[in-house]
Amino acid sequence: METLKLSGIEPQSVFAYFEKLCSIPHGSGNTKLISDYLVSFAKEQGMRYIQDELNNVIIFCPGTCGYEDHPPVILQGHMDMVCEKDEECPIDMEREGLDVASDGTWVYAKGTTLGGDDGIAVAFAMALIADKTIPHPPLEVVVTVDEETGMYGAAGIDLSMLKGRTMINIDSEDEGIFTVSCAGGARGTITLPFKRRAVYGPCIKLTVEGLQGGHSGVEIHKNRANATKIMGILLERVQKLMPLCLTGFSGGAKDNAIPRSCQATMVAMGIGLERINEITQTLQQEVREQFDEPEAVIRGDDVDALGGNALSTEDTARVIALLNEVPNGVQAWSRDIDGLVQTSLNLGVASLGEELCLTFAVRSSVNQEKRELLQKLEALAKCYDGVYSETGDYPAWEYKKDSCLRDTMVKAYGDMFGKAPQVVAIHAGLECGLLSEKLPGLDCVSIGPDMEDIHTSRERLNIPSTERTWKFLLEVLKML
Repeated sequence: METLKLSGIEPQSVFAYFEKLCSIPHGSGNTKLISDYLVSFAKEQGMRYIQDELNNVIIFCPGTCGYEDHPPVILQGHMDMVCEKDEECPIDMEREGLDVASDGTWVYAKGTTLGGDDGIAVAFAMALIADKTIPHPPLEVVVTVDEETGMYGAAGIDLSMLKGRTMINIDSEDEGIFTVSCAGGARGTITLPFKRRAVYGPCIKLTVEGLQGGHSGVEIHKNRANATKIMGILLERVQKLMPLCLTGFSGGAKDNAIPRSCQATMVAMGIGLERINEITQTLQQEVREQFDEPEAVIRGDDVDALGGNALSTEDTARVIALLNEVPNGVQAWSRDIDGLVQTSLNLGVASLGEELCLTFAVRSSVNQEKRELLQKLEALAKCYDGVYSETGDYPAWEYKKDSCLRDTMVKAYGDMFGKAPQVVAIHAGLECGLLSEKLPGLDCVSIGPDMEDIHTSRERLNIPSTERTWKFLLEVLKML
């Protein structure tokens, strides 16, 4: 296989397939090309496959010599990625591949997310299937779509043809940490309709940017500011000094990514930009001190326009009040597992057109708490004369007290690396809960190599960790 930028990096077969995957656009909701590529790969390898109408792909790989009659093992990951990029990046992630690079220790993509979450799982599976000399039992490789936007592929996939009840999910980002339980979640959306009208006066743009962002499950507890919530505070402070009429509002791009930036445009009547920027500078300093956000930038700028098609001052006040009242961040900590977030939500996407739309990622390892938090969002929508909707509900993946797979993997890790792995429950969502419902008795563990800053343009995949995780996976498959 021809490679360009990642050739020579070990394991070579894994990174060769990973680079090929990176060359194909595969953001959530845009998975047809990469799904068809996996089908072409299965055909080339002479493997039986299933491609469903959602673009999920299942590939069946026979066991290698001496392992033909062993029970099948399911390898599972998702083919879609979160598409985030820097403002100056010219890549059209809907149509173009990524500009991958390596510094010898890390693989990353210039100006965009890398999609190591979860392209590395697909690359591992492809390298396994292609190499007929690696000892392994029969493999049932399940590659789902749209995990990042609500696990829709896992929710809709038919697994009735699978014989395996042992599954290795490769969708974790910390080497040596075995995930055996995770939170359930759902997406809640509040929509407020408005009527716009022509409003005349000086126009100002407010900007919150330079925040760290991050994964709303993995990093929700890391004291990172939500740009949209900060904008709500800023608008509230400005509104106390003058009437405001919003003309535009945009914050965040994905419900499961903590917003790094937010912009609001408005017709402002009463005080000048100099007074507004006194407010922005005060808030900027507060954000830098109260959060882990040393690069936070908050500012106001004049807009070269006199008036615009805007909300009324009353509707603008309603938007500002809602932005400040909606909950965000950690809502409860686990009483059973020290340091584990039990319930949270993330105001991930906010946009203003003919209506204000706020989209939240809600997570909890306690189903009742998840339901209560979603009901709170529904009540807020009604209170503000809005509409509430809900999608992507998925169950928690409950801890399995007796696990042959977990025991095998813990032993293999200790033998290989001379230390015990961490066995943990996490707050981020994994597809294991949905798939466990479809496969009663499923024994499952989630692993993965070290990755940093997933769901941001700073995302990177550690090369030595990828090689160690690959060798560990091969050892576990040999033991199974």
